[in-house]
Amino acid sequence: MNSFDWLSHMGIPEVDKFDIVEIKFKGGRKEYYRNVDHQSFTTGDPVVVDVPNGHHIGYVSLQGELVRLQMQKRKVKNDDNILRIYRVANQKDLDKWEEARNREIPTLYRAKQIIDEINLKMKLSDVEYQADNSKATFYYSADDRVDFRELIKILASEFKIRVEMRQISLRQEAGRIGGIGVCGRELCCSTWIHDFKSVSTSAARYQNLSLNPSKLSGQCGRLKCCLNYELETYMTALKDIPNVEKPLQTEAGTAKLQKTDIFRRLMWFSYNNDNNWFSVDCDRVAEIIALNKEGKKPFNLQHDTAFEGEEDNSKNNSDLEALDKKFSTTTKKKKKKKKKPRPQGAPEQGNQPAAQTQRKPAPKGDGKPPRDKQQSRPSKKPRNPQQTDAGPKNQESKKPQQKKPNRPQRQGMDNKALGGNSDKPRENKKKKFPPRNKGKNNNKGDNTNE
Repeated sequence: MNSFDWLSHMGIPEVDKFDIVEIKFKGGRKEYYRNVDHQSFTTGDPVVVDVPNGHHIGYVSLQGELVRLQMQKRKVKNDDNILRIYRVANQKDLDKWEEARNREIPTLYRAKQIIDEINLKMKLSDVEYQADNSKATFYYSADDRVDFRELIKILASEFKIRVEMRQISLRQEAGRIGGIGVCGRELCCSTWIHDFKSVSTSAARYQNLSLNPSKLSGQCGRLKCCLNYELETYMTALKDIPNVEKPLQTEAGTAKLQKTDIFRRLMWFSYNNDNNWFSVDCDRVAEIIALNKEGKKPFNLQHDTAFEGEEDNSKNNSDLEALDKKFSTTTKKKKKKKKKPRPQGAPEQGNQPAAQTQRKPAPKGDGKPPRDKQQSRPSKKPRNPQQTDAGPKNQESKKPQQKKPNRPQRQGMDNKALGGNSDKPRENKKKKFPPRNKGKNNNKGDNTNE
């Protein structure tokens, strides 16, 4: 039960200072005690207060003139029934109170077991021990009257303490337990509401809310208290909206009311239960209702008589279409194209240079000397078009393409006539594939060497 002293920084004279202080206890319970000795307290100080048959410890929540206003609001009389404040609690008082509070949870579980054994129709929600460890208050909720005389005897003998049973409503139970509401904030009943007013389903009808119990009920199982917050504003706005008790009669057809926007003063109608809705101002609806009472029918919802031209109905459902687009979740997802599997041994497509993709790893462990640069990196364009840098299979396939009359002439020519570098590629060819050619010529039909 949060509270803020908004009068603390105002220049109020301290001659007639209000001597009653508001003290907060467990579960948001607040009581008022008199500061007889005129002690100076600060908000949040633990103080020892007088209670019947003992003493208790609470925290200062409010003091000053604002306490006088709170007492008037809660209708608490300033008389001799208000008890006094003893002193500020010391460490010894706090240690004793801590021992008493440690007994609350085990006592709650054991008391629930006893209630189940006796078969009482009641729900035990909380237990509060007094600071002097002399009394325990049991808070419960029940739909009907409960006879707990036997329960009190069992609890008193079980825990060796004075027992007080206090019945609370379901709203007060939710306030003592606490929690987070659907709005994302802490429950109002556990922060600032202390007076619970009745909430009816008519408050939901006036605000055009769907009568769904799961949405209108809070954590206590009753209707939400926040339904009463804006009810007065809605009731004031509904005074200018006509009451449509039956469908409107027009020459275009029977128009039934589908939806009402209270604050924009717009009403949507549909002809003969059609899906297309037409928005009409509340003043126009009042005129049509007056014409129907006289036995007259207008041409349609917008006009009394027929007119030439076409009517623009594109803006009738603009608000509804905007809501449909806002809350629609049917979005088409783009299908990703599946990549074709890369064959084994093929180079990866990337930013690698072409020279690296054409290279082949040199054989390891052959014991052969390293090859020349011309053998490891063949030129892209051979100097002689008749030379090829492919394997022996490509040479055999290209042999028939060579000119026959040039072959004897080429064999009989000297090396000088072909050029100084003409011997090197021939020697490279002979050195490049000696093992494979020899194996083919000498070991024909022998599969052991392959």
